[in-house]
Amino acid sequence: MKRIIALLCALMLCLAGMAASAEMASEGGEDMQMMIGETPVTVAWEDNASVEALKALAAEGLTIEMSMYGGFEQVGTIGQSLPRDDQQTTTASGDIVLYSGNQLVVFYGSNAWAYTRLGHITDQTPAQMKALLGNADVTVTLSMK
Repeated sequence: MKRIIALLCALMLCLAGMAASAEMASEGGEDMQMMIGETPVTVAWEDNASVEALKALAAEGLTIEMSMYGGFEQVGTIGQSLPRDDQQTTTASGDIVLYSGNQLVVFYGSNAWAYTRLGHITDQTPAQMKALLGNADVTVTLSMK
């Protein structure tokens, strides 16, 4: 019984350390920030090679001119190819994906295709996403905090 309690205590200390490390990384400037036009949005970024490569570009400041496409998304060329791991998926409003390795896509509607997931905008409703993206071409800016 003492051994189980000791193991549980060790596990709790380990988890607390991981949470503190994650909080320090977030405060330490490792978060990628996204703006759609003049509107900052909160993004839950995926943990993959594509996002890591995007962060490297964002560290220099990355501006992507987006164009409306299909009545449900904005698409813009990143300017270079990123690592990709395309999977057949159905997107939803707020999803951010990589298409063909070199195009950023931000959805205000839904589509099914093979993409590499990059993240999801968490602080905008579908109606807000449509208002941000559904009326005209936009500029997306990525930077590091």
